[in-house]
Parts: sequence; structure tokens; C-alpha cells
Amino acid sequence: MVQKVRKIWFEGEMVEWGEARVHVLTHSLHYGLGAFEGIRAYRCADGRTSIFRLDAHIQRLLDTCRLCMIEPRFTAEQFQQACVALLRENGMVEAYLRPIVFIGEGAMGIYVPNNPVQSVIVAWNWGAYLGEDALHKGIRAKISSWQRHHINVSLTKGKIMGQYTNSVLAKREAKLGGYDEAILLDTQGYVSEGSGENLFIVRRGCLVTPPLSSSILAGITRDTILTLAREEGIPVREDRITRDELYLADEAFFTGTAAEVTPIREVDDRRIGTGAPGPITLQLQRRYFDIVREADDSHPEWHTFLST
Repeated sequence: MVQKVRKIWFEGEMVEWGEARVHVLTHSLHYGLGAFEGIRAYRCADGRTSIFRLDAHIQRLLDTCRLCMIEPRFTAEQFQQACVALLRENGMVEAYLRPIVFIGEGAMGIYVPNNPVQSVIVAWNWGAYLGEDALHKGIRAKISSWQRHHINVSLTKGKIMGQYTNSVLAKREAKLGGYDEAILLDTQGYVSEGSGENLFIVRRGCLVTPPLSSSILAGITRDTILTLAREEGIPVREDRITRDELYLADEAFFTGTAAEVTPIREVDDRRIGTGAPGPITLQLQRRYFDIVREADDSHPEWHTFLST
């Protein structure tokens, strides 16, 4: 259950939580075309609040809009300012931010060039996405019977609302089977990503993740981890991963704004490595949390502070 806060940013205005409503004929509700983002704000070591990699998230939001051929009436700078203002308005020191851009009511049917495009930002308190234990002990995952979208079937680099239907189905299948999360393969049988996370493995000291040319989302946390791994001197390779390579991995973990850096201890009832988070996973997880909370100040360009 999402804990309500006072205000939601709705089309440039701060409105009360209960007043942020749309009509049942909202086009995106029926057809799923719309863009969204997930952004985290952290309380830093010095007590300030930082929205982590805000500019990259808003740029991806606008890139998704471009892919969908919808045009919000707000600029990147206005979206960024709205995120900061929303946290201040609600007095939040930590939060998960969800900007969405969608097609409103008007005409119905597939082609509605004149319906209004609306923009909303919601913030709420959200702890560890897969649970606190998941961050420390790792999770059990299952290869899903559902596949990740093919690059010629949908726009896999966009965070598009309707595209997450197969993620919902994959997650439900995994949970009903007693697992914590799903892993989707692509249509050629290679490992793609989780229901809402990118995936990494470690094999013989090398960090491997599927390339951006495959059917994965260009994750901002993924990019962060690749940058930090290279700084730590960890060999990195972006390459296809087969199912058996995943089973034989020494370590595996998910990354995402919501999932952060979550170790995977088991896939399809097969233990990954020792069955506990491995040393490279823990090294990168530790560095990631130091970075987002600015205990490690080596990447000031990734922080947008509320005090600025």
C-alpha cells in the first residue's frame, strides 16, 4: 500500500492527493501508450536530500515520449524543478518519484492526434523494493515462460506503460511459484532482464551484462554500476548471456532504481556460486550505496540537492 502524502504535481500545479484524478476515458488507460520513470531521492551523509541522477531520468522520460510520439508541454528543466518542488512541498527527505506522461480523454480509438498530453509526478516513501533481506541475503529467481519484447515488436528502450504487461505476468508467475522475482529471456533464448531490473553475472572475476543492442532497458542504475565497476578495476564485458551461463555464474545480481543492487542467490532451484552474495556483488553494492548517499563524493554530477 502506498502511503499517501499531501500533494501531487499535476500538470504544473500542486494539488491535494485526493484531487489528482483522471477520467475513465483517459486514452492511456485503455491503450497503454504513455511514458513513466522511477527516481529515488536519498538522505545523504551530511543530512541533505539528493535526487539521484535526476537529469538522466528526466532525459529518458522525454526520450520515451519521443519514441511514443507524444509531446508533454513541459521541458526537462521544468520536470526537474517539479521533482524538487514536490519533495519540498511534502517535506520528504527520502522518496521514490514517479513522473508519468499520458494521453488524456477526448476521442477514442487507436489514433487520437488531438487528445491532450498530460504530465503528473507522484512521490511516496518506498523502502527496499524486494525487501531488506533481499539486499543482504539475495533472492530466488525463476526463468519465466514469458519473453522480453523483441526489438522489432516494441520499443524496448522506452519505459512505456503498456509494455510492462509481460513483466506483470512474469512477476505473478514467479511469485505464485514461490520465487521472489522473474528473469525473462529474449525471443532468441538469451538472458534479457528481470521483470523490472537489469541483470549482471560474475564469472571468473569478470562482470557481464547483456548489451544495449539487445532487448533490454537502458538502465540508469545499470550505467552507474558499469561506471563504478570500471573505477574499481573490475573487468567488464557487455555480451549475450545464455541460460546455462547464468546457472554457472559465480555471482549474479539485479540492478534498478527500485531494486538498487539486489543479489541473486538462486535461479531455477540452482544455487548461484556459494548461494550467498559474492564479493564483487557486495563490493559494488557497498560502493553504490556510498555514492547515492554521498558518503563517497566522487560523482557530484549525479546529485541534485534540494538545498540548491
